[in-house]
Amino acid sequence: MKKWRKKRPFWGALLTIISGLMILWVPLNLYLSTFLPGSIAVIGLLFGGMITLIGIISLFFPNASRILGIFTIFLSILSVIGALGGFLFGTIFGIIGGSLLTAWHLGPAKVKSTRSSGVEETVQHTFTF
Repeated sequence: MKKWRKKRPFWGALLTIISGLMILWVPLNLYLSTFLPGSIAVIGLLFGGMITLIGIISLFFPNASRILGIFTIFLSILSVIGALGGFLFGTIFGIIGGSLLTAWHLGPAKVKSTRSSGVEETVQHTFTF
């Protein structure tokens, strides 16, 4: 489990999912007025659902975490319009989670190679995206 978690932006995705659920909470509790004509709470459902989906997608596609983080930050700020940003806690968690997704990169991998003398040494390869 720890190996799997190190190859993915786990903490950024977790904060993004929590942020999306917090943003979804406000329009879902106002369900009587959410679906009335002219209500902007539907936007809160849309933004909260998209942020939650972005968090789940970032776990399965870690190479796309940079662009997903940018979308998370953008949608978190815009969620203040339709869902009060999950009482602003959802917005703050979304900005932090999106920043962690944007900053995440796969660390150097240690590859064991053997010389002809039989001595093992570790060689570090860095992967940049």
